Amino acid sequence: MRDDTAFVIVDVQTDFCPGGALAVADGDAVVPVINRLAPLFRTVILTQDWHPAGHASFATSHAGAAPFSTIAMPYGPQVLWPDHCVQGTPGAGFHPGLETDRARFVVRKGTDPAIDSYSAFFENDHTTPTGLAGALSDLGIRHVVMAGLATDFCVRWSAVDGRRVGLAVTLVEDACRAIDLDGSLDAALREMHAAGVTLTDSTALAASGAA
Repeated sequence: MRDDTAFVIVDVQTDFCPGGALAVADGDAVVPVINRLAPLFRTVILTQDWHPAGHASFATSHAGAAPFSTIAMPYGPQVLWPDHCVQGTPGAGFHPGLETDRARFVVRKGTDPAIDSYSAFFENDHTTPTGLAGALSDLGIRHVVMAGLATDFCVRWSAVDGRRVGLAVTLVEDACRAIDLDGSLDAALREMHAAGVTLTDSTALAASGAA
């Protein structure tokens, strides 16, 4: 194991898994893969969507708006989601099968009622930091391996922003699942490739010793 590598587990929460308020198809399938990988790393970090009730990204906060429609917000286009991961609700909790004891800390995002936060590093204005980059720097982390939900939103933005702050980023594809909204998965894969994100799978990662 390399001391300068961290495993970042993105938003593996009940609301993003089958039966949840914003379920990603087959989302719970990432849990056993992530649980197998986590012991390879000395530093494990969890991210958690943690919205106040009435968050601006919820369709119910905009009269007449349909879930999955898009509106203009001061920080750019915003998909309007079903209410999900509301602070303190069961849906905001981590999937019950996810082993969380190894986590060094949890990054909660989307806590500002006026702005969404897909990325583990920045809110959706691409400027306001979550604090993760500074924490990783303090720990001497130069490489992050990412897994979680959903490939084309929170994982995508986290991976691209990881590169933006100067980290090497590896994405474990079989430890992620996508929403794939209007071709968003293909767009995400193209963007991550262009940003220099390395794509791999759990078997190759374990065999390579990249952790």
